[in-house]
Amino acid sequence: MRQTDFLIIGSGIAGLTYAIKVAKQFPDKKISIITKAASDETNTKYAQGGIAVVNDFEKDNFEKHIEDTLIAGDDLCNASIVEFVIKEGAERIKELIDLGAQFDKENDGKYQNGKEGGHSASRILHYKDATGKEMERALLNEINQQKNIKLIDHCFVVDLITQHHLGHLVTKSTPDITCFGVYVLNLQSNKIEKITSNITLLATGGCGQVYRTTTNPFVATGDGVAMVYRAKGRIENMEFIQFHPTALYQPGKQGQAFLITEALRGEGGILRNKKEEAFMEKYDERKDLASRDIVARAIDNEMKKAGTEFVWLDCRHINIEKFKSHFPTIYEKCVKIGIDVSKQMIPVAPAAHYSCGGIKTDEWGRSSIKNLYACGECASTGLHGANRLASNSLLEAMVFAHRCFKHAEEIFSAITNLNLIPDWKATGTSDPREMILITQSLKELQLVMSDYVGIVRNDVRLQRALRRIDLLWEETELLYKTTTISPQLLELRNMITVGYLIVKGAGFRKESRGLHFNTDYPFKSEHKQNIVL
Repeated sequence: MRQTDFLIIGSGIAGLTYAIKVAKQFPDKKISIITKAASDETNTKYAQGGIAVVNDFEKDNFEKHIEDTLIAGDDLCNASIVEFVIKEGAERIKELIDLGAQFDKENDGKYQNGKEGGHSASRILHYKDATGKEMERALLNEINQQKNIKLIDHCFVVDLITQHHLGHLVTKSTPDITCFGVYVLNLQSNKIEKITSNITLLATGGCGQVYRTTTNPFVATGDGVAMVYRAKGRIENMEFIQFHPTALYQPGKQGQAFLITEALRGEGGILRNKKEEAFMEKYDERKDLASRDIVARAIDNEMKKAGTEFVWLDCRHINIEKFKSHFPTIYEKCVKIGIDVSKQMIPVAPAAHYSCGGIKTDEWGRSSIKNLYACGECASTGLHGANRLASNSLLEAMVFAHRCFKHAEEIFSAITNLNLIPDWKATGTSDPREMILITQSLKELQLVMSDYVGIVRNDVRLQRALRRIDLLWEETELLYKTTTISPQLLELRNMITVGYLIVKGAGFRKESRGLHFNTDYPFKSEHKQNIVL
């Protein structure tokens, strides 16, 4: 058994920001960060566009950013959460810059402010088209300076430890469910260990891998959400899955798709259909800079009308030197696959991108389980509502990491009787005979979610999806109980749970709002409702 004072699951911007603050405030306490892959393999790393924050008060203000966020969230945001995230964000960015993070500047030394869909002003701070990677670099560098932080990579969390593991009956109505730590599969020793902690933070990221094509890395399998649901914690609004309108289309490619940042449309990129017509003006007066839910549905509609698998993003009119300077990663990728962006258009299609729901938290990042916090994409804080405004995610992660730290600082106290927690019992299990039982189930899940629970849904599709996911769950649980645990089996189990939560939430929502569009209920209900499971 390992024991730590603060346990963080996940090494993206949310987890690292929290860890740094805790380490500095409690130099005599032990902080452990667990990640199932390399420490920098997170959604943060792949965030291209930037971070939305008001920093030029001559041309912008907090009220505009708040209003843009509320509009994008389609009347389901928590207004008080939106207000403090936008207002506190400026200080969090300053802290990150003080740690050495670089953002692009004009010749006069002022920060360059990009513009993205849904924003009424240019307020996106960025570093080329690799903003997340730069932020991750600065944070990891600071992590390495803190002597009381232990970064444990290639360690897969199996489950949260609660009273359930002490022999008590735990249900959704149990009032004092408490987290004592986690069971983890050490991928180097291939043994399951227990790590106990006074305070645990889940910063496990998104769940894009539930779908056949996603902008998320392969680690984005919804682990945190699935673990909290199994521990009888509250999950909220999982039906709101944001599809990024413009992922690079490559015939036959599945899994992680290359992201074509929204900032390209902010620089003047134009979406065109098969006939090379600019079509966004038919769907929204903001044209190519409408919010992501509108743009993704418009592209989906244009593809279905034409019978194509992609549309075009036309950047031929953008100065090529400016393109190379501002979007070097995209330029290099296009060159690599034979596209000259000065003469050819880029084929793009929507891909699963961001989960606006997740572990239900309050304004301090507390989950419904005691001593368990959540922030970043795995959390449902109330900021995004039914649709995330572009580049608000990194901002949210930093603000809530700080708030989780401030609250944990106030309530920190030692948990007793941790020695009573039993070791993991793996008796009666055997090695899986065929890995195809896992890989094929994963393919089936991704196919079901992509075909039935995508950008546009209806009741028949959702019912079919639920029946198929129920069968996958039964088969996978049997496998889980009778074979030794592997990372592939754990991820499959988590993704099936997340798929179920998305479908279940979508079935309960009898309206079309934000990212959830059901052709059987094409209207928006007068009653604003959060779906809590």
